[in-house]
Amino acid sequence: MTSGLWELVVEGIWTTVQLLVLSALLATAVSFVVGIARTHRLWIVRFLAGLYTEVFRGTSALVMIFWVFFVLPVAFGWQLVPLWAGTLALGLTYGAYGSEIVRGALSAVDPAQQEGGVALSFTPWQRTRLILLPQAVPEMIPPFCNLLIELLKGTALVSVMGMGDLTFSANLVRLALQQSAEIYTYVLLIYFAIAFTLTRLMRGLEKRLKAGIGKGPVSSESKPGRNLGVGGGVA
Repeated sequence: MTSGLWELVVEGIWTTVQLLVLSALLATAVSFVVGIARTHRLWIVRFLAGLYTEVFRGTSALVMIFWVFFVLPVAFGWQLVPLWAGTLALGLTYGAYGSEIVRGALSAVDPAQQEGGVALSFTPWQRTRLILLPQAVPEMIPPFCNLLIELLKGTALVSVMGMGDLTFSANLVRLALQQSAEIYTYVLLIYFAIAFTLTRLMRGLEKRLKAGIGKGPVSSESKPGRNLGVGGGVA
């Protein structure tokens, strides 16, 4: 492969990473806003948040990309560049899935914690910010990690807009070299490398957050029975 073709692939990787980061930030913001709204005491807030979740979970991400890129200019008279169109479509779609993760984690917190906040005269927002979220966020990390990997794979959909992401760039290289097997094998390995890196980072974040609320792994020195003799007495 010539240097020019390698540069095309590198540019595609950079575009994919940019799209992943931007859409992940948007999806995270949407996840928390909608997820918290799903637990709101007002039924109208819960209804609107649930409606958003059902609409975006029930539509295809590919069709949403088409809609944002081709329909919005007709309806509103302004055109988004492919990067921002992809960010908006993917962020809103995957944010709907993430909102269910947030709602489920918040609902899983021991109700006694909520009651303790009421006893301390905390407002609903204070109870959510100071009591529920610190305990729920570490439990959100594993499912959010899975969702992030799915989002990474979903970035390949933006190639339908002619956006020069990794998939689009690799296809151009394939057409130039007529080497489908080699090129697509490289693409698979690149996606795997990015996904593996994200997984390790998310696991590190999970351990750090759990350690912050006293749920870190138990050290070998503190395990029960560590200093016990054969007969069960203290050695």
